[in-house]
This record gives sequence, C-alpha cells and structure tokens, in this order.
Amino acid sequence: MTFKSGFVAILGRPNVGKSTFLNHVMGQKIAIMSDKAQTTRNKIMGIYTTDKEQIVFIDTPGIHKPKTALGDFMVESAYSTLREVDTVLFMVPADEARGKGDDMIIERLKAAKVPVILVVNKIDKVHPDQLLAQIDDFRNQMDFKEIVPISALQGNNVSRLVDILSEILRKVSNISLRIKLLTIQSVSWFLK
Repeated sequence: MTFKSGFVAILGRPNVGKSTFLNHVMGQKIAIMSDKAQTTRNKIMGIYTTDKEQIVFIDTPGIHKPKTALGDFMVESAYSTLREVDTVLFMVPADEARGKGDDMIIERLKAAKVPVILVVNKIDKVHPDQLLAQIDDFRNQMDFKEIVPISALQGNNVSRLVDILSEILRKVSNISLRIKLLTIQSVSWFLK
C-alpha cells in the first residue's frame, strides 16, 4: 500500500482561526484559542494520521506588523515555515475584507515554491453572496492551488480540505522514511 505524508503550514493574520482549525482536525484542543491577538507565539505542530496518510500541520503565529522584538520573532517564525513545508494553507476570515496585512502575506506567498491553498474561514458568519465576493477578490490577487471555504469552529467543509491536502501529499512507500518524517521534530505526543 502506498502511504502519503507531508508538512502543511497554516499561515494568516492574527485571529483568523488557524488554531481553531488545527484543534478541529486533531479532534482535541492542542492549540490555545483566544480573541486576543498573538496568543500563538511559537509554531505548534499536530500530526493527523490515518491508514492512508500522515499530515503534520504547523500552526503559526499570526502575521502582523511587528512593534516589538517579540513581534519580529513571531512574524519571522511564521514566515520561516515556508522553507519547511510541502503545502501552505493561507487562512483568511470570510467576515473581513482583504487588507494590507493580507497583501503583505500574499507577496511572500507568491515567492513560495510550494502549493498555496486559500482557506476562507468563518463562512458561518457571512451571507453566501459576501463569501463569493471575498473569494473573487483573493482569486484576483494570486493563483492559488485551491480555494476552500470552511468554518473551523463548526467543522463545515474541514474534511473536504483534509481530502484536498491528501491528494497533494507526496507518496511514501518506505516505512523508515515515514518514521523519519515523523521524528524530524519531536512532536510524537500529538500522534492521533
């Protein structure tokens, strides 16, 4: 049987639902969730494993215009994942218009050498017409591999996003390589 595996970064501005998404996929709370910006200060990893695939999700600090040394560290930590992953989920909120922060992230993502999936989160907070306008606006900014609207809080369309990621992942037929992928970072306590 062919097994698929890969690393997926979750990037976006603060409070777009990155940690909520990770917690939903993992089926338990492994990343703190708060309305307060910059709650996630370091990268948090969660490993989603089934009989067919293993996806290492990396929840990153929210990308913002830093005003302190800690802010600089957090933003650089988030951007550094672009060099470490196979796919990027760029998460944006459905209930907020694209802003300068999104544009700044998009410029960095255009240079990424991996597929970028636009994830429009919080679809439960907007009318479908508003959602379509939001998707069209982002589609005009960058050529995304996929665009997936979800509600991480309610779980709407999250399984579809995981299925899309599974299709993109690289095939790994050697069990020792699979174990090596898992142990590159000491994150085995998140194994589901």
